[in-house]
Amino acid sequence: MAEQIIRVSDDFWNIRGDFKIGGVLNIGTHTSLVRLQNGRFVFLDAYTLSGDIKATVDEITEKGALLDAIINLHPFHTVHVSAAHAMYPEAKLFGTRRHVEKFPDLPWQPVRVESEEFAAAYAEDFEFSIPAGVDFISSNENLHFSSVLAYHKASKTIHVDDTLMYLPLPGLIGKLRAPRVGLHPTLSRTLEKRAGAVSDFRNWAKQLAYAWGDAENLCAAHSATILREGDMAGQIRAALGRVEKTLKKHEKKYG
Repeated sequence: MAEQIIRVSDDFWNIRGDFKIGGVLNIGTHTSLVRLQNGRFVFLDAYTLSGDIKATVDEITEKGALLDAIINLHPFHTVHVSAAHAMYPEAKLFGTRRHVEKFPDLPWQPVRVESEEFAAAYAEDFEFSIPAGVDFISSNENLHFSSVLAYHKASKTIHVDDTLMYLPLPGLIGKLRAPRVGLHPTLSRTLEKRAGAVSDFRNWAKQLAYAWGDAENLCAAHSATILREGDMAGQIRAALGRVEKTLKKHEKKYG
């Protein structure tokens, strides 16, 4: 997995970065640079840019002068937060409650990205969604299922960390069939331990498929990027169907 910048559309660039577990296994990460309708830019998530990629970003944003904000969407994606702010200190810095608690000395904007107020501020360009029925910030810091998903309306692109993944199928099947959208494997451990949690999650996923079903691109943090593919609604619904056994098991126990 190598660092690269993918031009998804005239207004959306997905930057694929490195993230190594134990300094060895590279599961990758990402950030997306998006041009807003007003001509300014935002980053979705943070990454430490260098080399040709940083040069490209600096050319697009006039060395950061046109960068409006760095928007940190995943509570547990924190490795590059400080470095990204240091690269572009004039950009507004947004994060979740956990970002603010982890880096209290950074100049965070008062509005949290999980809030309706934040969503309203960028509603001209984006829609945002938070999975229902699961922990948003899990007490177990190894469980990263949930985050704030972003949909850039102009480019029909979903930017997502962990919740949705785009993975090749293994072995011979993978050679015969295209990769498919799936839900992050920590779902079973992050469903809320209460009655109605499964129903809330199912409804959220179905609504996401309906509302964002016309998406043509999906940029997922630790897997890959889908470009110009149809039937995103069907892919999300299929991903939900493949975890139905997990959902029923949880529902049987908690209601």
